[in-house]
Order: sequence, then C-alpha cells, then structure tokens
Amino acid sequence: MPNYSFISPLLSYGTLFSHFVLVFVVLAFMFRKSWGESTVYLVGKHALSLGLIVALTAIVGSLWYSEVIGYEPCLLCWWQRVFIYPSFVLFLIAIFRKDRNIFNYVLPLSIISGIIGAYQSYVNLGGNSILPCTAAGSACSKVYVLEFGYITIPMMSLTIAIYLIVISLIGKHYAQNDSNA
Repeated sequence: MPNYSFISPLLSYGTLFSHFVLVFVVLAFMFRKSWGESTVYLVGKHALSLGLIVALTAIVGSLWYSEVIGYEPCLLCWWQRVFIYPSFVLFLIAIFRKDRNIFNYVLPLSIISGIIGAYQSYVNLGGNSILPCTAAGSACSKVYVLEFGYITIPMMSLTIAIYLIVISLIGKHYAQNDSNA
C-alpha cells in the first residue's frame, strides 16, 4: 500500500491557510463599504464556482479519509456529509442554469452542517459529549488528526461549512445588489 502520510499534514496546512483567507473575507464583508468592496465583489461574482469548489473539496476530503486512509466515519461525520454533499449538486445545477437562488438552499444545509461540525470539534478538543456515537471501535471524540493544536477532521468540516455560509451570504448580497443596479 502506498504511503499517504504526507496528505494529512498537507490538508492541515491547507486548512490553516484557509482560516486566514476566511478571516480576511469575513472582515472584507464586514467592511465592504470601505476597503472590502473589491473582495466582496470578486467573491460575489464567482460565488457559484467558489461554492462548487468548496463542496467538491469536502467530498474529496471526506472520502479520502474514509475510503483511502480507512478512518471509520462516525454518526456525526455522516450527518455532516448528509448536509454538505448535496451542495455540490446544487451548485453544479445553479452554474448551468445561472441561478443565484441556490444560496437560499445551500445556506440552511451549511448552517446545520456547521452546527454539527462545531459540536464535534468541541468534543474533539476536550468537551463533554452528550450524544452517543456509533463509530466502529471508537467514539465521536476519537481524534484521528490533530495539527497546530486545533485542526482535526471535524474542524476541517466546520471550515467547509463556514466557507459555504460565507459564500452564500456574499452571493446573496451580490445577487441583490446586482439586481438593483
């Protein structure tokens, strides 16, 4: 079997870098009336493509860990997948139809996935679990990946959900402003 030991650190570094990008984009959205206008415009203009890429990243990453590396996904992992995976199909359809109403559907799915990811990240980082877990031979609190003291697989999933939430909010804002222009 090939040695894939470099993949988890690579994904962790990618997650860390994406956290800096995410903070910048959120700040740009908050300060869109001044310095953030061009960033918000750029993200809004390409929100459908960005959403598709983020959703695809979630699918590839989660399947990588479960099907290639062999980490058994727990119940919470499956529920996060249930709410994130459809986003890829929705974004794909929206791109072909040029339908910016997609954000109305992706946003609630991403929020639910984000809540689950936040809870599981809390448990992974030492919080008390209030839910039973069905992962084979382990609990939802089992930490397969821990980099930089906080990046775990649930944190990666939470990052994806937050990206989809932010992209959806900026996409809705862009569509609203574009239609008013």
